[in-house]
Amino acid sequence: MIGQDILDRVRRIKLLILDIDGVMTDGHIIYSIYGDELKFFDVQDGFGITLLARAGIKSVIITAKKSRIVKLRARDMKVAGVYQGYTDKLKAFEHALRKFRVKPEEVCFIGDDLIDIPVLKRAGLAVAVPNAVDEVRASAHIVTLRAGGHGGVRELCDLILKTQEKWDPVTEKYFK
Repeated sequence: MIGQDILDRVRRIKLLILDIDGVMTDGHIIYSIYGDELKFFDVQDGFGITLLARAGIKSVIITAKKSRIVKLRARDMKVAGVYQGYTDKLKAFEHALRKFRVKPEEVCFIGDDLIDIPVLKRAGLAVAVPNAVDEVRASAHIVTLRAGGHGGVRELCDLILKTQEKWDPVTEKYFK
């Protein structure tokens, strides 16, 4: 059961910021013999982000690594901004606040590892996936039921859309 404080936080969200490895993926990284990096993304997570975009809620990716695959996936999901190579994720977070003209309390951040804690502490809604390290789960307002790379992001997107009463308008065409 989600408490009233959390629901109030969810209602204020205008921007979703996501980590990639361990959140949008299951955390596995595969390298080909040519050095290409492969990541596996959950299609339902991606569709959740697309639904958010249709509802007018922008998404941003902040990741410490640089990967061409992330940029391609972000484009497919209609992500509004991608910050790659940021080991200081708080710096990218502050830039996103200015760029998208939102306050920290209007931002939801979902992460899984120690590098994410400074942003989790600053975001209005801090979310961890269950496969996150203990310290991240302890820093979060909520922990998704589904794991990173296995529907945790979709669970969060659905919660935002339903709590903000935007679910029906963006999904009604699928129920006709």
